[in-house]
Amino acid sequence: MSFESNDKAEGYWRENLRLVLGLLAIWAAVSFGCGILLVDVLNEFHFMGFKLGFWFAQQGAMYVFVALIFVYVAKANALDKKYNVHED
Repeated sequence: MSFESNDKAEGYWRENLRLVLGLLAIWAAVSFGCGILLVDVLNEFHFMGFKLGFWFAQQGAMYVFVALIFVYVAKANALDKKYNVHED
């Protein structure tokens, strides 16, 4: 990967880091927040026959994680094109 200038390289990595940290924050909020901290509140609701807090702890966090992978791929590809470092 070669950048046209150091400023573009710094901008690229700044945006990439912001993207990764944002997605990690979402993942942490869903897995830790919904699966542990808010479990009692969420357990008052049912989803597919299971208490919602239990479902988030066992299944929901994994689904969100997989969805975040696809979001990262799409956003990273757009970022690569923006800074002209995409693969042909």
